[in-house]
Amino acid sequence: MVFKRPPEAGEILQGTLDMLILRTLILGPAHGHTIAQAIERTSENALEVEQGSLYPALHRLEDRGWVSSEWGVSQNNRKAKFYRLTSKGRKELNAAAGRWRKMTRAIGLILGESIES
Repeated sequence: MVFKRPPEAGEILQGTLDMLILRTLILGPAHGHTIAQAIERTSENALEVEQGSLYPALHRLEDRGWVSSEWGVSQNNRKAKFYRLTSKGRKELNAAAGRWRKMTRAIGLILGESIES
């Protein structure tokens, strides 16, 4: 995953893509291209999910039992693998979101409540 307008460091925290994929799948099953588009659209195009990051992440999530997959036909009538959030994945999403909120709150406290640009 990359920022379309990257910050100085240009890297996003490890594990964030997994959490974003799980969050996207809470809306229902989707294939890789749709997942990437949803993340981009929901982030107001601030994030771009590259295939080189997306598919290894999907395979990793499947190996962990957080998503399952099955072959189907996409809207444009092509064979596609559809990914679905599992109950184990839903629990992980809740845990990851909690960790994320704690971390962002802590960083916000360090940075101060308002930063002048």
